[in-house]
Amino acid sequence: MNSRRGFIKQATVTTTGALLFGNLFASEGDLVDQLPRHILLRSGWQIENIGDIAHTPAMLALIEKYIPAAIVTFWPWYAVLPENELKMLQKRFPKMKLVRGILDKDGKASTMELQEAIATADFLLHNSGPATIAWADLTTFKKITQKPFGVYGVTYGLYGTPEQKILSDAAFVYFRDSVSLQKAKDAGVHAPIMGFSPDAVFSIDVTDDEKAITFLADRGLEHGKFICCIPKHRNTPMWLHPNKNRPFDPVKNARNEEMKEHDHEPLRQAIVNVVRKTNLKILLCHEDETEMIIGKEWLWDKLPDDVKPRVVWLSRPWLTDEAISIYKRSAGFFGSEMHSPIMCIAHDVPAVVVRWEEQSSKGIMWRDIGLSEWLFDFDKETDVQRFVPAVLAMVQNPGASKKKAIKARKFAQSRQKETMKQVEKDSRHVGK
Repeated sequence: MNSRRGFIKQATVTTTGALLFGNLFASEGDLVDQLPRHILLRSGWQIENIGDIAHTPAMLALIEKYIPAAIVTFWPWYAVLPENELKMLQKRFPKMKLVRGILDKDGKASTMELQEAIATADFLLHNSGPATIAWADLTTFKKITQKPFGVYGVTYGLYGTPEQKILSDAAFVYFRDSVSLQKAKDAGVHAPIMGFSPDAVFSIDVTDDEKAITFLADRGLEHGKFICCIPKHRNTPMWLHPNKNRPFDPVKNARNEEMKEHDHEPLRQAIVNVVRKTNLKILLCHEDETEMIIGKEWLWDKLPDDVKPRVVWLSRPWLTDEAISIYKRSAGFFGSEMHSPIMCIAHDVPAVVVRWEEQSSKGIMWRDIGLSEWLFDFDKETDVQRFVPAVLAMVQNPGASKKKAIKARKFAQSRQKETMKQVEKDSRHVGK
């Protein structure tokens, strides 16, 4: 497709649907742009972690809900996009477009499809993630097109702050945790609109129920009668991700080894208490592929013999859609990752989160959405001591825990509704 006319022609059905169903903001008096606009979505930060994969379908769901007439082109950051991930996206979002390639600092794209997408895009949207990872692309996009861009649901400061200057040129910047928002303000970032909006993953809805149901049946896990647990290295050993080709980091590896007992003894004690004091089973799963083996070696292998029969280890890779279908059928979650608990809360499943110094401030999201009682900083021994009782209380009081999860989900999604109004406004094409 070589012109905006082509985009408009292809979007006729989408536009008609938007006119029939209406824009969710129309009732609140907002001006509604029923003509299709083209949003170029920069996302897809890595493929080794189901949480990073989750950002893309979550934002696509938000755009579908709040800007239904939009044409969306997904521009992956990561060089590799596995076929199963692409099929997951195409199944849920059949109208999604995809372009690959990189953009150099002079604005030359490595592929014609990317050059065309940049030329026809009305707006560049940087998706939620650990930082404004594609800050250089935002800089170039602004320079060569003079079109607007926005940043939605990011943390600030994890990898330094190379994005500091370009953020002030954004139409809006929404940070996914209050610490990042304040840090950016203190650094002098001054975009016209700056605020808090939780990670896009709070709106994820991709599922693979068939695969999940088969797995649970095969492993003797009944709906509502198991709880999920995920371990984590202090520093993700990215040298174990084949596609990244990173060198071994002896300093980070030494830190991982130093802290593995400190960080995982409380998880094992929580497993033991849940198994011995309730009728629930435990599913040891993973968010990053490097966590699969430590689920066995750092958790399952060290459990008492009477506990092991009621603990299941997920010993194969899985994709985000299957994970969500399994989380939805669980009684809750506890562990040291971030996006699996977000997926749980997105579906009203209680979730306890562990964080520490090596992680970014993203864990503060739990406090920001009203779940401070389920947030534990393992660099604080008082939090470590409170952890096991809190996990037990969560599963032994399912009614109260469910209400707490629902309240947090409603708050997170209400913030997303408000902030998507700004996305809708700023992504309108020129002349509207």
